[in-house]
Amino acid sequence: MSYSFNAGHGLILVRAQVFGPQGTGTLTLALDTGATTTTINTGLLVAMGYDPSSAPERVEMTTGSAVEYAPRLAVMRIVALGQERLGLHVIAHTLPPSAGVNGLLVLDFFRSRELNLDFRTGAISLS
Repeated sequence: MSYSFNAGHGLILVRAQVFGPQGTGTLTLALDTGATTTTINTGLLVAMGYDPSSAPERVEMTTGSAVEYAPRLAVMRIVALGQERLGLHVIAHTLPPSAGVNGLLVLDFFRSRELNLDFRTGAISLS
């Protein structure tokens, strides 16, 4: 299945659903093939019933301005681009409001899949 994106826009935006113990959130994530762990807004994870403050692991992450330590936790289920991952470990971190997204969808979600980006037609597919 193919999804469209605005090839002239600065970011490739992907809609994703994240399922939690207390609800489901529909998020707008930026596709980022330069990052290794999917990142989701901390407040949204809390709203879905996750508790980042009790996450068993904190990971070092380098942002544009600093090195930070952020909680890493498993989400029950995440669905994007017609594909599903169960128990995907994500980083709970809130990007600046100017980013305009709820997080990043990155390499860990795409591993063992074929990702195709066609900038001529503005089409993305994941199989």
